[in-house]
Amino acid sequence: MSAIRFIRKLAYANMLANDRLHEAVAALGPGEFEERRTSFFPSLVATLNHILIIDWFYVDALEGGRLGPKAWENQIPFPDPTELRAAQLASDKRLLALCLDLTESRLLEPVEIHRSGRIQVERRDDVLSHLFQHQTHHRGQAHAMLAGTSVPPPQLDEFIVADDAASRTDVLDRLGITESEIMNPGDV
Repeated sequence: MSAIRFIRKLAYANMLANDRLHEAVAALGPGEFEERRTSFFPSLVATLNHILIIDWFYVDALEGGRLGPKAWENQIPFPDPTELRAAQLASDKRLLALCLDLTESRLLEPVEIHRSGRIQVERRDDVLSHLFQHQTHHRGQAHAMLAGTSVPPPQLDEFIVADDAASRTDVLDRLGITESEIMNPGDV
């Protein structure tokens, strides 16, 4: 598998996992989204908003922007789960479009990440790898927090291999994505 194909599959898997997690959150009872829980961030609302704002930070850098720390000036820009879900999907679509537009040579390009008082420079593939790991890390925390709610945690890891096709039709249908797009992301 080429690096480009792998990154594109990760971008699709990321979007599908986020959608499935937000689908579960949409079924929470009153107060459960905001309720204090044990994790790195103290609630589902804080954790899912953190995922989004860090996505904004890195996707902006990958696009050549200078958003930097302004991304997290508001730690919870979307206290409403419906609005948060829409914002996350928009961010996931930006990331997917960026990944679908990649070439092997662009993976090696430097990306300027505007931090407080400095500019960090990293290879594009390393930034993408970090971003996908960050997403997975915090989705896992949200997944564990859901176990303490009225909604069972959803399956989040069946989006990459062909044998799982039947298990992802719900998300593909919701997002209007085809099986071919997931399994053959650009045929690189």
